[in-house]
Amino acid sequence: MVAAVLTNMLMINRQPEDPEPPDSRRKALLALLFVVVLVVGGLLLTQVLRHMSQLQDCVMSGRTNCAPIDSNTTARP
Repeated sequence: MVAAVLTNMLMINRQPEDPEPPDSRRKALLALLFVVVLVVGGLLLTQVLRHMSQLQDCVMSGRTNCAPIDSNTTARP
C-alpha cells in the first residue's frame, strides 16, 4: 500500500517531455546553411583544382606559354 502511494507521488512529479523542442526549425535551417556552404566550397575547390591541373598538364607537355597573359595592363615606359 505504501509502495503504491509512493509510486503515484513519483508519477505526479514527473514532467511530460516534449517530443520536439521548440527551436528545432532553427537547428534545421542552420544545418541546411552548413550543407549549402559545404557544397559551394566543394564546387569552388573543384574549379580551382581543375584549373591547376590544366596548367600542370600544359607545363608537363613541354609548352612555354601556359599561363594566361592579361592584355588589359599598360606597358611600363
